Amino acid sequence: MRVAGAPAHRPPWRYPRRGTVNRRGPPAAWGTMTAMDGPAGELPEYAERVLAVAEGIPPGRVMTYGDIAEWLGEGGPRQVGRVMALYGGAVPWWRVVRADGVLLPGHERRALEHYRREGTPLRGDAGGPGGAPGDVRVDMRRARWDGGADGGADGAAL
Repeated sequence: MRVAGAPAHRPPWRYPRRGTVNRRGPPAAWGTMTAMDGPAGELPEYAERVLAVAEGIPPGRVMTYGDIAEWLGEGGPRQVGRVMALYGGAVPWWRVVRADGVLLPGHERRALEHYRREGTPLRGDAGGPGGAPGDVRVDMRRARWDGGADGGADGAAL
């Protein structure tokens, strides 16, 4: 509750007063991820490691963003997610999922096609083979891979 006559709190870079122009913008450091910055065309070392783990996940199995971070012993789920968002298009991105198994927003149909083709255990109902993703999620108890030899087709672990 605001006291009568007290000025409303407004960050200096947001919500300019009516009739004014916002010239400042957000602080320069916001929206940047310095750990991912590097020479143009060169993949950061951490990104290479994340993508190598993603490539090693066998068909029909998944790892969470946090699983990959834990496996690497560096970073966290958000850092892995950032790498996948920036560089993950060339690897099986659908095998890296949220901890609750919910399909990647905006890519639900494509991910569901991959899961069905690979035989990934799913929960929920998508209304048949061509149905909408709806309430479908990956069955994490059955599909989660820990990086061991039990899930790989060739028996190799990461």
